[in-house]
Amino acid sequence: MRLPILLSIIIFCVSACVDTEYSAEKSSGFVRVEGTEFVLNGEPYHYVGANMWYGAYLGAPQGGDRERLLKELDLLADKGVTNLRVLAASEDSTLMRAVKPAIVENENGDLNENLLLGLDFLLAEMAKRDMKAVLYLNNFWQWSGGMSQYVAWFTGNEVLDPDVIGKWDPFMQNSAMFYRLPEAQKLYRKVIERIVTRTNTVTEKPYSADPTIMSWQLANEPRPGSDADGRPFYPAFAEWVDTTAGFIKALAPQQLVSTGNEGAMGTLGDADLFERSHASDNVDYLTFHMWIKNWSWYDATQPEATFSTAKARATDYINTHVAIANRLNKPIVLEEFGVERDGGKFTRADSTQYRDSFYRFVFDAIEHDQQAQGPFAGSNFWAWGGFGQTQREDFMWQPGDDFFGDPPQEAQGLNSVFASDASTLSIINQHYQALTNKQ
Repeated sequence: MRLPILLSIIIFCVSACVDTEYSAEKSSGFVRVEGTEFVLNGEPYHYVGANMWYGAYLGAPQGGDRERLLKELDLLADKGVTNLRVLAASEDSTLMRAVKPAIVENENGDLNENLLLGLDFLLAEMAKRDMKAVLYLNNFWQWSGGMSQYVAWFTGNEVLDPDVIGKWDPFMQNSAMFYRLPEAQKLYRKVIERIVTRTNTVTEKPYSADPTIMSWQLANEPRPGSDADGRPFYPAFAEWVDTTAGFIKALAPQQLVSTGNEGAMGTLGDADLFERSHASDNVDYLTFHMWIKNWSWYDATQPEATFSTAKARATDYINTHVAIANRLNKPIVLEEFGVERDGGKFTRADSTQYRDSFYRFVFDAIEHDQQAQGPFAGSNFWAWGGFGQTQREDFMWQPGDDFFGDPPQEAQGLNSVFASDASTLSIINQHYQALTNKQ
């Protein structure tokens, strides 16, 4: 009799340990991936998100505006926005439209502690509101210094500022040199390690152990190069995606890693290349962006003539990327989309009829895919402008001005959703209710 009793005790203890571990994992608060689903605390996680790139800047103890930040977070949470995509690394630069100050201060990798304290504060306040963060660690474009600044630090090359020379092809080719420059990659990884392993001064929790951070993102809209001349550099880009994602996963194994890529339009216009670069086991889920105006699908000054065609092209673009996510068995997020206010204007007084219609179109696509149990898991609209204000006649940002959802190289108000945009906020909240009811 003794052996069966002892054996039963052993089996019970082992089973209890396994159940405890499983329960702890289910309730950890970290977003996980199971096939084409995000899972949070054992339940599917579908979300309504916003881009709020300037979150750390508002949270900074010096030069920030924490009172405004708290108002922004409260309003977003009230409308059902539970996920924020935030800039976590900007580079000090002479680029004409680059934001100042910057988080990465020089080629030695010195970091601006004031802005990192702002990121600490932001994450702590997001946690109080059950929000999740997607933090991107570089930028292909000029408005935060980005990859071209890394190239300039180690080659001495001119940054080929598109806001000065008026040309995008040479700028993009210069930015893409970043992937092939060992010194730049060494500094980039140094910056990544310092940020990912940082301990939050508010919560005293390491970033890598903070479930508020859903995902670390390689960069904002990384591309292999320009559509015209970037194809020879695609292999270096794809290798960079795989190895850098792996480097981050080793530092933060409980958190997800994503690329921040635009999809086919950010991969030389080639959906097959996008799929190949995101097949890596180190990339947990897919991202894509959709800009119907920037890609010449829509003209805000001729909406009746162009809007229906733009929606048709957008439908094809969505379907292409959802199909790729299904093939790769990964979730997918539309983490940037936006439309100008009617007539291409910028002030709160200007109407948002077509933007509201486009938001509703995007949200319908997500809801329909979720009803079919597809991989389309959520979105982050571009962008949250909240309570930001400007008195500048040209609407262009200057150091010391309020931050908007629109980055400094664009007119402030171009794609921003303001706190006073009641119709847009209502559509966002309706989408949240639809996703919540489904879940």
